[in-house]
Amino acid sequence: MTLPFPGRRAGIARHALRCSAALMLCLPAIAQAQFLPPAAADAGAASSPFGGPAAASGARGVSAAAAASQVGIGADDGAAAFQPVQIEGRRPAGDADGNGSAGKAARDEASAEALRDRSLAAAGRPALSEFERYVSSVVDKPLRRFGADLLVPAARDFTAPPTTTVPPDYRLNPGDELVIGLAGSVQADELRLVVDPEGRVFLPRAGAVDLAGVRYGDVQALLSRQLSRFYRDFQISVAIGRLHGITVYVTGFAATPGSYTVSSLSTLVNAVLAAGGPSAGGSFRSIQLRRGGRLVSDFDLYDLLLRGDKSGDAVLQNGDVIYIAPVGAQVAVVGSVNHEAIFEAGPKDSLADVLLYSGGANTVADNGRLMVLNPLAPETGGWEELTPAQAQARIARRGEIVRVLSGVGIARPLDQQPVLVTVSGEVARPGRYYFQPGVSLEDVIGRAGGMTGKAFPYATIVTRESVRQQQRQSFNRALKDLELQLTTQPLISANRAEQLQPAYLQAVQSVVAQFRSREPDGRLVLDIGPDARSLPGELVLENNDTIYVPPQPVTVGVFGAVPSSASFKYTPNRTIGDYLKNAGGVSKMGDKSAIFVVRANGSVLASGRGLFQGGLASARALPGDLIYVPVAAGRGEFWARLRDITSTLFGGVAAAATVKVLAE
Repeated sequence: MTLPFPGRRAGIARHALRCSAALMLCLPAIAQAQFLPPAAADAGAASSPFGGPAAASGARGVSAAAAASQVGIGADDGAAAFQPVQIEGRRPAGDADGNGSAGKAARDEASAEALRDRSLAAAGRPALSEFERYVSSVVDKPLRRFGADLLVPAARDFTAPPTTTVPPDYRLNPGDELVIGLAGSVQADELRLVVDPEGRVFLPRAGAVDLAGVRYGDVQALLSRQLSRFYRDFQISVAIGRLHGITVYVTGFAATPGSYTVSSLSTLVNAVLAAGGPSAGGSFRSIQLRRGGRLVSDFDLYDLLLRGDKSGDAVLQNGDVIYIAPVGAQVAVVGSVNHEAIFEAGPKDSLADVLLYSGGANTVADNGRLMVLNPLAPETGGWEELTPAQAQARIARRGEIVRVLSGVGIARPLDQQPVLVTVSGEVARPGRYYFQPGVSLEDVIGRAGGMTGKAFPYATIVTRESVRQQQRQSFNRALKDLELQLTTQPLISANRAEQLQPAYLQAVQSVVAQFRSREPDGRLVLDIGPDARSLPGELVLENNDTIYVPPQPVTVGVFGAVPSSASFKYTPNRTIGDYLKNAGGVSKMGDKSAIFVVRANGSVLASGRGLFQGGLASARALPGDLIYVPVAAGRGEFWARLRDITSTLFGGVAAAATVKVLAE
């Protein structure tokens, strides 16, 4: 597409050049926050208490006596109340009223937090607390407090259904309906009697029977005695037809405090979940049930969630009051643990106890140490490293963040790495061999029985995972540079009007896509001659290295811009030029100045680099050589530019191969 006005075209080109230059400044790799290297762990530390399937017994947060007295949770000695850290400083010019960049950033952060809170409210979940937001920002991922998964809309239906089997210990309440069957001297089929507000039912001819508070298991015997005063030789059956709901009151720090009508079989947990559970400031460790002004139960939800203990979950009665206490000291546990979350610590809980709430250290954790951050005690200087014994002795403090480090995925020195090596090809005993750290290539080949008489050491292929990763990183960086240069090249070209066409951009994308599909092989090129009969024995091997010793090749390949591409039988003392002649010489499309040879050991020989005084054509051919003649770059500026860039970034092999494929 051509622009109608030359002046406008030049202005657009200058603007695009400035944009591309700015783009080049935005390519640094993304930094990743990491801990500073911690001090070495105490070699004499005690065995780790972090593992374990369940929390130790007796870790209850609030005792019944303390709950009855309702003593508030005070601040730690010497520590201020929990507040977000504020850094006071001089505002930049133009930001006195909060309308500058700092004020905008603060408004954006507040808007994002409000949006998260609205999303949680729409999903029926309580909003994030201030501590949850702080911890999530420190660990760079969302982190909720333990038990928050229960507080979902579906949990509010977690009440006893009316068809539940009534246990014998259930005590009748006004409004309950009994279904009575009589047979024998007196007949009655499904006689339905409702307990009146005074707790009585009326039997025909037998009169009123007081059933309020009577165990369901005792009702049949009680009615039978009452009827036996008037009848003989009869059988009676009693069943619950319908349970009347009871009214309970959920107060304190509940998500939705108020009065609730629940089933007569409902328990304390049923009512708490019906009220949405504890709010962001409510406790999971102290949920009190009061009846007639008396404390009946102080239930710890951690008993149910961590140990499956439901013994404190009392059955409710009409008029019961449930009080959810304010949340206690909260400690976040992250890293290599079985359950990352924010936990509510009891008054005497140690850091080791809190770790047990998280399920302990997971399989790959470094259980010889842990890191602790106390944002309320800046004098500690940031993260502290503790041993297991120190964690056992230290009382958990509110606001602390505990991180258990991983013990895997860390690069270790070569002299500490056990080595598993795969040896194949022309050796006496191919297979996989395990060695101690620091094993040499000579030791590995000796363990495999040595090389056979047909081995060609010069072409040995040694691949290494660490080399492959390095190649991939370098390749990706070079690929980004290639894409940027090819995309911005039209802005500085004399033919930029033509190169801004969609076809050019599609060609650029095709080049980048072909490069991106390639995978580095991680091959090490061994520095030995073609006549060598042994491998460099001093090479130290790494874990998962592979060694392939091939037999000697018997051909030399000639490909690319030649009349007849083929593999020709290798003949000693013949040159590269001799094999090019066998393939018909270089065609008109070929570029004689860019011919290169890939040796069997992975190295590359190219013309115009001063490697041989007589030129590449006079160089002696070796078994397994691959001679490649690229397409001449004079077919267009794009191909010339592409060859120059790829030659600089990737070397002659990738450049010529790409040009050849795209040209065809």
